[in-house]
Formats: sequence, C-alpha cells, structure tokens
Amino acid sequence: MSPKPAGTLYRGREGMWSWVFHRITGVAIFFFLLVHILDTALIRLSPEAYNAVIGTYKNPLMGVGEVALVAAIAFHALNGLRVILIDFWSQGTKHQRGLFYGVMLVWLVLMIFFVPQHLSHVFGF
Repeated sequence: MSPKPAGTLYRGREGMWSWVFHRITGVAIFFFLLVHILDTALIRLSPEAYNAVIGTYKNPLMGVGEVALVAAIAFHALNGLRVILIDFWSQGTKHQRGLFYGVMLVWLVLMIFFVPQHLSHVFGF
C-alpha cells in the first residue's frame, strides 16, 4: 500500500475534479459576462465602435469560442444542480460520485447535439 500524500485531502477523484472545473468555468463565464457588458455598453458611446467590435465576432474562431462558452455554461449549470443535491439531499454525499457521472453524461449528450448543429451554422455546411 502506498503512503498517503501529506497535507492534502484530495486524491484526484471525481469530487476534486468537479470542484476544479466548477471554479474554472465560473471564472470563465464571469470574464465572458464582463466583456459582454463592456462591448454592449459601447453602443451608448459610439454605434460605429459597437458595430466594429460586433463585426470582429463574426468569424469561425469566435464560433468555436461559442462552443467553449456553451460547454462551460452547461457544465457549470449542471454541476451547480449537483452541488445543490449534495447540500440539500440527505443522501447527496453518499451518491456524489454517481451524481458527477450523471452530470458528465447529461453534459456530453447536450454537447453532442449542440456542437454539430452550431458548427454547421458557423462553417456553412
């Protein structure tokens, strides 16, 4: 049996990865919202500047970025429901691993349906 790592409770299991991804997606969504508010505010300052910024978003790279944004929002929302279940359901902690895999399965199904549809619009096929 290998010795336990000193100074940590985490062992790289589902709970830790769920926690890490939840924080990463939350920060990414926050920065997206910040940029979205700032670029939308441009319309009050200069409609021409607003149109120029919006024009830069109409390219395939931003279309792929939208896939990443939807993936982050979907995971963050589903994992947030998982956290709520763990917090408020008396059996939540006992089933947290299964809930994690349930979140990942639902997220994967959503992305399987979203990605081809979205990219077909982005790339025009």
